[in-house]
Amino acid sequence: MRRAVNDLLGAYDKLIMDPVHGAIPLYRHEVQVIDHPLFQRLRNICQNDILSLVFPGATHSRFLHSIGVMHVGTRMFRSMIDAYLRERQLSDQTDLSLSQLDAIDYLAKTIRLGCLLHDSGHSSFSHQFTQAQRIRDLMSRSGRFADLWEGVDYSAYHSAEPEELEHEHYSVRVAHDVLSAVDLESAGLYAQDVIGIMETTEVTPSDTFCRHARTFWGFIAGKDAEAESLISENIPRLVLHLLSSIVSGEIDADRADYMLRDGFHSSVTIGGFNLDHLLSNLRIGWDESEPWLGLAITQKGLGALEDFVYSRYQMYRKVYAHKTALGFDWLLREAINEVLEDPESFEWIDTCLSNMRYFAELTDNFFWEAFRKVARQRPESFSFCIVNRVKLNHLDTREDLSASGIASHSAWLAEAMDFNPAHVVTCSMRARFSNIQDNFNGIKVLIRDPVNRTRSLKKITDVSAFFSKFSDGTITHFYTRPDITNDPGPGISITG
Repeated sequence: MRRAVNDLLGAYDKLIMDPVHGAIPLYRHEVQVIDHPLFQRLRNICQNDILSLVFPGATHSRFLHSIGVMHVGTRMFRSMIDAYLRERQLSDQTDLSLSQLDAIDYLAKTIRLGCLLHDSGHSSFSHQFTQAQRIRDLMSRSGRFADLWEGVDYSAYHSAEPEELEHEHYSVRVAHDVLSAVDLESAGLYAQDVIGIMETTEVTPSDTFCRHARTFWGFIAGKDAEAESLISENIPRLVLHLLSSIVSGEIDADRADYMLRDGFHSSVTIGGFNLDHLLSNLRIGWDESEPWLGLAITQKGLGALEDFVYSRYQMYRKVYAHKTALGFDWLLREAINEVLEDPESFEWIDTCLSNMRYFAELTDNFFWEAFRKVARQRPESFSFCIVNRVKLNHLDTREDLSASGIASHSAWLAEAMDFNPAHVVTCSMRARFSNIQDNFNGIKVLIRDPVNRTRSLKKITDVSAFFSKFSDGTITHFYTRPDITNDPGPGISITG
């Protein structure tokens, strides 16, 4: 029966070769998604903004990351199903109905599309784009959301208009257009189910999803499904939550892929962890008394999970918060602001952010050309620094300073080095790890009693003290601009 599941989930149509995961198989409808212009644009958006100015190999794109996330998400789901079937074999409960196979297939394909499209709304330079002040102002414009969905009913995905748009909202908008252009009917899938497992959405699943969800619950809970009558209305929502946690959660396909991919392309080893070992110890956990359905991990897999969390922690500290990298991020944001000073560029970006017809043209390439134009006209500009890799001069690094502490240290550095305090630039990255304990309590540890053949679920922090060791940390780097003088010069505005 395990072979039947693998055969059912293995009828692929094409392979993409990936430097991190090897051969990644694709279904026909997934090829159609990838070939859509709104997805192809991800080829021209770098995964790590301009990290390649520090780690030259880090030129990989959102395009291949998205395909990698789909692959890892599939492996996560199939690994949990495979483990469950092995356990059923041991207890001689191996019969699996066609309806159960169909349900597993439907959920697996839904996960794959949700993972594939999860980052499809990223704009130029990924996260740094939306952190530039002029872009934030643009995306906060009143009526932006309505313009973005003009002529399209968004109520199936969003119950209300968000106050401020994030890239996740654009991912939903892109997914709607892409899935509308794909032959999902032949694949037996529904767009609202795929978009329902993406962030920011509130979706009523299709009747097909609800039917498969109840079948899946019966497959997972087995004889314990007698409690189904008590939670029948909740089952589709519980399964939707399980699928969402694979796309975006504390142990999710997104984090697993970007940590391996960023580490690989940056040629660092601190982001490494054993994905195979982690996946082999993931399980589907359920508790009909709460009710709860989600990810669980075996006791012997806790070490692999601890490696996963620690690797992520180290990647933030040693790669993403690298002093030179954060300095270039600051210069990048200011260079984006410079580009938007030009009325023609401002109008074009405004149009791209409001109309899916033009959104596909908002890529890194547009801004690189704009940076070169500004750099030719203004050699003292931030754009010139980006184009010519002129970095900020690093002065000092401090951790966990308050806003007043940062200001005080900036003033002290200026006084000690005898230059204008206005010339000090500060860049901070806050690594949000204090919520690890709370969020990982949503992932249960599966405790088995081999004698009584019983299983129980415990909070992860009740079993491992490791996850209680993390707290939020802020790394702040202090710089001056290149070739500092007493006068920042025309067009330069250095702020803290």
